Amino acid sequence: MTKYLGLASAAGLDWETVREWDERQLAARLLPRAPATSPFVEPDWGRVHRELDRKGVTLMLLWEEYVAAHPHERTWRYTQFCEHYKAFARRLKRSMRQHRRAGEKLFIDFAGPTVALHGGGRAQVFVAALGASSYTFACATGAQKLEDWVECMVRALAFYGGVPQLIVPDNARAVIVDPNRYEPRAADTVRDLARHYGTSVLPARPRSPRDKATAESSVQVVTRWILARLRHERFESVAQADAAIAALLPSVNDRAYQKLPGSRASVFTELDRPALMPLPPTRYELARFKTVKVHIDYHVGIDGHRYSVPHALVGQQLEARLTQRAVELLLRGNRVASHARSARRGGFTTIEAHMPAAHRAHLEWTPQRLIEWGPAHRRGHGRGRHAAARAQQAPRARLPRLLGAAEGLSATATRGSEAACERTLALGAFKYRHVRDVLANNRDRLDPQGTDSGWTSPLHAHVRGPGYYQ
Repeated sequence: MTKYLGLASAAGLDWETVREWDERQLAARLLPRAPATSPFVEPDWGRVHRELDRKGVTLMLLWEEYVAAHPHERTWRYTQFCEHYKAFARRLKRSMRQHRRAGEKLFIDFAGPTVALHGGGRAQVFVAALGASSYTFACATGAQKLEDWVECMVRALAFYGGVPQLIVPDNARAVIVDPNRYEPRAADTVRDLARHYGTSVLPARPRSPRDKATAESSVQVVTRWILARLRHERFESVAQADAAIAALLPSVNDRAYQKLPGSRASVFTELDRPALMPLPPTRYELARFKTVKVHIDYHVGIDGHRYSVPHALVGQQLEARLTQRAVELLLRGNRVASHARSARRGGFTTIEAHMPAAHRAHLEWTPQRLIEWGPAHRRGHGRGRHAAARAQQAPRARLPRLLGAAEGLSATATRGSEAACERTLALGAFKYRHVRDVLANNRDRLDPQGTDSGWTSPLHAHVRGPGYYQ
């Protein structure tokens, strides 16, 4: 008792002053602690924590640099250095405990809150954040369908100016068709986007928010600092809502960290941006995939139009990659044909190189070739003049039949049909069947000079004459 009375007297305290104090206040005045002083140099734990985000940086390396920087002062040994750092890390937010390597992962998600539109509609909000810096991208979109996800993803990569090694989405059905915990499978379009940008897509495990804690934290930040400010706004369109979000986005990325040095923007410039892979020269175009079968005419049907493939693939199952302007046909991942996309239903797009040799030869028979066939076959005699005459007088609508007749005339080349063609030309007949009948009856072997004897039938009772029909 005497000790505490002496302490109170030394502190200038009396009963009236301390009557309402609690034990903590009384102890602080009676037993003040001397300021804690450490004989060791205190590291900059914030810088240590940020340096660990760099690829290949370890606590051992940072400890060695810390010791080398203070050669004439007392420094922590490695064990105490690690313990003090862990104590510092425990005071940070949960989302900051995980060390994300610079340029390694991009976390993406849709925010729960939406933006109001005139007419009662709502705009969805897409959020992306890089792992090391939490540098955030956000935009408005009309829905959460596959095409919306792809468009937002392309915009996000253009915003960052580079490509991460891994994209980590959630398990949305439009993006992940098989959300298996161990071997998830993304949609074909999503995998095609990853191939275009040279990256990979690995969704977070189902019901495991810690796998994408950076995305969860960034969604919370966007909700508080952007969407909360727009809660009273009503936008005419999704584009207007997107412009409003873009205007507020710098206020998120430029805001200083509370417990770490710098901001999202400064750490992105220092860590993430140099570690990102370069963007490809062309922007990704949305592609859809479907399985098609090659028909007997070596064409595949897509949306009512038929596209050719090499004839050797008849009966095979192919994968069609469909963009707005092109159709690519793949066999086990290798492209076997490519066409400009056509909207003409019932039409055909055929590449001549895909056709068998016999079919290409058939295409070579054109009206012009028939006209030119005469000089190419015995200087225009016989079959050549017959085909040329037939081609010159045939109407356009009968060209397919004309080509068939030309093939028939070509088939008679070994039968010595020059005389048959000459005889049918003299009679004014131009059809292939006339030549065929002349050959069948051996009329081509008769002497054309001896067939006309000049004889005429005399008048007799059996000839009624033209007056009979008047």
